[in-house]
Amino acid sequence: MTEEESRRRQRARFEGLAHVVVEPLHRYLLRRTGADMVDDILAEAMLVLWRRIDDVPGLGPAPGSPPDPDDVLPWCYGVARGCLANARRADGRRLRLVERLIRTQEQQPAGTADHGDLHAALAALGALDREVVRLWAWEELAPRQIAEATGLTSNAVSIRLHRAKKKLAQQLGRKHDEPSGHKRDEGRSGQ
Repeated sequence: MTEEESRRRQRARFEGLAHVVVEPLHRYLLRRTGADMVDDILAEAMLVLWRRIDDVPGLGPAPGSPPDPDDVLPWCYGVARGCLANARRADGRRLRLVERLIRTQEQQPAGTADHGDLHAALAALGALDREVVRLWAWEELAPRQIAEATGLTSNAVSIRLHRAKKKLAQQLGRKHDEPSGHKRDEGRSGQ
């Protein structure tokens, strides 16, 4: 049997299984979770069934007549149940993260600096310039590393970074007496 025939055979087996189990699994999930989550969990369950097609009890090795629902559904319900549990855990983690973020914002000291002007100035930059500045300032990457992360050349990153810092300085109302990065006499001999 060629690889292509094997794939066709596996696909036919999965389609036969899907034809039998999709509706019962959909109803099963609808009774256990909100309608907004059912399709995602069902898709995840079908993905697991695709990956584990050879493990489905009651599903014959050869495609042919559709499998008997009594043979395949109990195992498929177990898969859907596991996917539902995973989704609930993920949802719980998301909710805990949101609660933690809200608590963190509420607990900020009164003397915390307001960075609204900076965020507004960053928002005025183009998306790529904003990303270059963030990688430089927040992630502390060198232009060579930023180039690797963005797909730009190191030279292009240096130019973008210089121009973006200049725009930010203008928008924040600061005057630059010296170019950013180096002092005027840095690297020169005392001659």
